[in-house]
Amino acid sequence: MKDIVVAIDFSKGSVHALEYAIELANLTHVNVNMVWVDTESGNEVGFPNESKEFRREAKNNLDELLATYKDKLVHGKLYAKARKGRVYQELAAFVKQNDSCLLIVGAHGSSGFEEFWIGTNAYRIVSSASCPVITVKYNYNKSRGYRKILFPVYHTSKTLQKVAFTASLAKETGADINILALNSSGLKSMQKIVDSNVAKVKNHLDEIGVNYIVDSINSEKIAADIIEHARMVDADLIAIMTDVQDQASSILLGPFAQQLVNYSPVPVLTLHPNDHLTL
Repeated sequence: MKDIVVAIDFSKGSVHALEYAIELANLTHVNVNMVWVDTESGNEVGFPNESKEFRREAKNNLDELLATYKDKLVHGKLYAKARKGRVYQELAAFVKQNDSCLLIVGAHGSSGFEEFWIGTNAYRIVSSASCPVITVKYNYNKSRGYRKILFPVYHTSKTLQKVAFTASLAKETGADINILALNSSGLKSMQKIVDSNVAKVKNHLDEIGVNYIVDSINSEKIAADIIEHARMVDADLIAIMTDVQDQASSILLGPFAQQLVNYSPVPVLTLHPNDHLTL
């Protein structure tokens, strides 16, 4: 597994995401990069001293995080990076330049620096990153580890494109996979396609030696039912594909993925179509 990147805005949510990333890095033996993005334009007329103080405070905060958490990484190293520009663009550029395998983002913060930029940019960060993204709530128990990953399977072929990365993550962390066969129409013909996709997932998991169970539900409210099933089986992670929409030249997640990122109390692993990445 290559390096993990964590988006930092010094809010409670982003610091919790850092702690979550360190827990995962200790399981997978990788480095962690904290990335803070300076969104100030640099043209603050009349307020040069305030701008300098702002950046000085940000650097001090990064240094403090580095000092506090560097020894908590058992097998890797912790790095602090600062970039300037738009948050989602700079994070996307960083993970691409560094060939990072995973980006971790705090879905919501409670006391942010820079107006909670992670909370307001979470959807765009998830949509624009070239690597898989885990979004995690600030009140999620980061020490739970990985025991069970919920893996919804639909009728589309794209649902299979998350298999390689998710299975590899399960293998690295020792997690089992709960395959959830979802039929949103109730049609028997649709169920046959879902069952065929489930069989392909099972074959891959058998090949690499990952334990799994299979559940099946008919669902008209997919996001809500996935969240409820995750709660029922006590899952530690939900793996989904993006349903990205391009609206008015803005990069946005589609409504299904947005609902899961926004409402799931369980961390959500979001992968893009054609992400055949492994750890």
